[in-house]
Amino acid sequence: MAVALLLTALVACSTVDRGKAPALQANADWTVLPFANHTETPMAGSRAESVAEALLHARGVGRIKRYTSSAQAEALFDAADTKRQEQALAWAKEQGVRYALGGSVDEWRYKVGVDGEPAAGLTLQIIDVQSGEILWSGAGGKSGWSREALSAVAQKLIRELLNAGLSGAR
Repeated sequence: MAVALLLTALVACSTVDRGKAPALQANADWTVLPFANHTETPMAGSRAESVAEALLHARGVGRIKRYTSSAQAEALFDAADTKRQEQALAWAKEQGVRYALGGSVDEWRYKVGVDGEPAAGLTLQIIDVQSGEILWSGAGGKSGWSREALSAVAQKLIRELLNAGLSGAR
């Protein structure tokens, strides 16, 4: 009985919805688009973007071309998120990049309360750069224990989503 309750508690800490993994070329060039920040936490999009890039690299996808822009400064409730993503996608097309990983951060905080649990929520998309078609998307939310780092919770969530999206790589 105690084991069943523990498993229920652990499962309740994470929610993930994702599409079927597309067939992806294994050695294709990738880029990570600027992540939109839909939170009250400054730089949450940039933080999630960095974690996603590191996990893509660790997963062994083809070459990752890094997009840099002086306009990458992120503000709270930034209406320029879409414009930055479009500019990065245009740059990727010019560079001959095959796939782009895009995303948005919807929650990135420590919950208010006695325990202050870390919580992260985000979406990811794998985009065919040449056509602009979204090949795969996933969304998830995860919370951790009071002594766990927010970055660790976010990393686990991003890894889970990426593993689902990249499982069709040939």
